[in-house]
Amino acid sequence: MIGQFFRLASHGVMGMNRRNIAYIGRYNERSLFPLVDDKLKTKRLAMDRGVAVPALVAVVDSQHAVRNIAALVSGRRSFCIKPAKGSGGKGILVVSRVEGGRFYRSSGQHFHAAELQRHVSNILAGLFSLGGATDVAMIEDCIEVEASLANFSYEGVPDIRVIVFRGIPVMAMMRLSCSDSKGKANLHQGAIGVGIDITSGRAVNAVKNDLPIQRHPDTGQDLFALVLPHWQQLMHLACSCADMTGLGYLGVDLVIDRNLGPMLLELNARPGLSIQLANNAGLLPRLRKIEAVSHPERWPIDKRIQFAESLGCGDDQ
Repeated sequence: MIGQFFRLASHGVMGMNRRNIAYIGRYNERSLFPLVDDKLKTKRLAMDRGVAVPALVAVVDSQHAVRNIAALVSGRRSFCIKPAKGSGGKGILVVSRVEGGRFYRSSGQHFHAAELQRHVSNILAGLFSLGGATDVAMIEDCIEVEASLANFSYEGVPDIRVIVFRGIPVMAMMRLSCSDSKGKANLHQGAIGVGIDITSGRAVNAVKNDLPIQRHPDTGQDLFALVLPHWQQLMHLACSCADMTGLGYLGVDLVIDRNLGPMLLELNARPGLSIQLANNAGLLPRLRKIEAVSHPERWPIDKRIQFAESLGCGDDQ
């Protein structure tokens, strides 16, 4: 990765120290971090603001309640359990179907209620949370993959990461799970990152393990054929998510549900830098263009999106 970042230096690649000091430290008030570090707080904030999110089925916040987990999901064909304070996809358990008292992953692996209870108990104990802090388990509706995107991912839901700076979408990528990433859309676990043109929602580049890739290794799908539906709606949603948090530099993770359309998955006040590799472009030229204008976060969202569409032109190409 270091070598690639040096090769991207002429395109204005941003390193971690600059990100932490010049952008996260300067534009994100620490008092606002809990709004995004705690997924339950994020979800409740989004629901209050009318931002679309996967439905919250239940919250398990005590070891005493763990024994009732099977009853909480009774009658549901699928569901997702995640730690409220988890990071990097750790602790997320997706049950794709329930049949004959057994719970099935998308891979076909099955387990029983006792294992489900054990997983939730581990979440509460802080096994997957930041710093090992005690946690709560969220049970959500499963996301149904948008039909046009189904062949771009393997045993997992693809998500869209958008970097939003001062209310303006700066750069985007789609993260695609594969067998190496065990169904998780996490680049550090071997998932694929596809850079997305901020103007059109079309693929512009693709990487896996920091190296260029043309086709999905499991499905054979040409990654450069990716065109995201509902692109303008996704951009509008990313801006709305930034507005509701008050954070100036933010990673917004979105999904497209087959029936419900674009939805917020989660937020990140310290978004990673691999999005630059996925796009084969640096963040700095785009960030500097935004820093050169006065109070863009106060603009109407449509004006911000129009400005965003100019960011990919010029000195980062």
